Amino acid sequence: MDIVYSHVCGLDVHEKTVVTCILTPDEKEIRTFSTMTDDLLQMVDWIKSKGCTHAAMESTGSYWKPVYNLLETEQIQTLVNAQHIKHVPGRKTDVKDAEWIASLLRHGLLQGSFIPPRDQRELRELIRYRRGLIEERAREVNRIQKVLEGANIKLSSVASDILGKSARAMIEALISGNEDPEALSELALRCLKNKKEDLRRALKGLIGPHQRLMLRTQLRHIDELDALIQQLDEEIKRRMLPFEEDLERLNTIPGVARRTAEQIIAETGTDMSRFPSAAHLCSWAGLAPGNNESAGKRKSGRTTKGNPKLRSALLEAARAAARTKNTYLSSLYHRIAARRGANRAAAAVAVAHRILIIVYHLLKDKQNYRELGPHHYEERRREQVAKQALRKLQSLGYTVTIETINQTA
Repeated sequence: MDIVYSHVCGLDVHEKTVVTCILTPDEKEIRTFSTMTDDLLQMVDWIKSKGCTHAAMESTGSYWKPVYNLLETEQIQTLVNAQHIKHVPGRKTDVKDAEWIASLLRHGLLQGSFIPPRDQRELRELIRYRRGLIEERAREVNRIQKVLEGANIKLSSVASDILGKSARAMIEALISGNEDPEALSELALRCLKNKKEDLRRALKGLIGPHQRLMLRTQLRHIDELDALIQQLDEEIKRRMLPFEEDLERLNTIPGVARRTAEQIIAETGTDMSRFPSAAHLCSWAGLAPGNNESAGKRKSGRTTKGNPKLRSALLEAARAAARTKNTYLSSLYHRIAARRGANRAAAAVAVAHRILIIVYHLLKDKQNYRELGPHHYEERRREQVAKQALRKLQSLGYTVTIETINQTA
């Protein structure tokens, strides 16, 4: 094979060490460095002294970040998807990995991964951390629910939100020692006042001292999480000011709320020129069907691996879009779900795939979302739908004549 790059470097990155292999027309040299910053700086100087113009390493985990941070300004870094550089089975060592990466890079057989600019990477870290805190808050709410169930208190059977204003006042009263169902039900506000009899029955339980301690700790933890999420919201809002127009565009898509739009922009950026097409973006996000065909037989087409954070956010948006009324995305979900039966996850993936395609074109063309309506698919397939309906009626024993009605404006 032809040599594309003459001076290359392959790095096998681990938590504590980096095995570095340099290939030039005159020599092959391998060294191992520690991942401490001083040692990484020595590694960078050594790579530069050998005249390397390109380097490659696997983008697994987060161990690549310290190395990339130091090489970012040198413009000799190529981050590679680990799937592209699988080693030959049975010949697996760190040294051979570094040699294999350098050899593939030397012959131009590797493609660089998409690494956003530093400001976008910082925004991405903030938003991912906020999402982690939101998920932790949801887990803490579930723990409160389990403690209440263990105390024979069925508050969630009556109140839709156990941390709403009324329900929280009742939980705090339980923590303070008030176990009288009559007195606790009087804390109900608004619509919950109409359910006082159900509340009296639900609040009659057997709560112990250790459960009061757990509830007190859990409520305090939730308050702390709320404060942290609020701080992150303010910082993210400040960093999102340059993208307000794009956020407004994405926010018009059914199922896509403000936080979901922020996560989409943080993961993909607003410059769609880095993705040749919407299909490339969907593949990068892990929402494209996989190709697995052998001997003319189509096997499993499960989606490929991609960006798990973006994928989960889009799946959440897809399920929210499925609950909207009279929208194209909702009709798409229910049409696929009806065909796939119990496998409704496939319908959610299909809608998430379509949302990402919409996002690509909105950001690329700088246009607003245009709702196609719930009957868009049927209108495109009018003739096919008519033939299907005709066949179904004929199978039931009916004779049907189809006439086109001329509709005037």
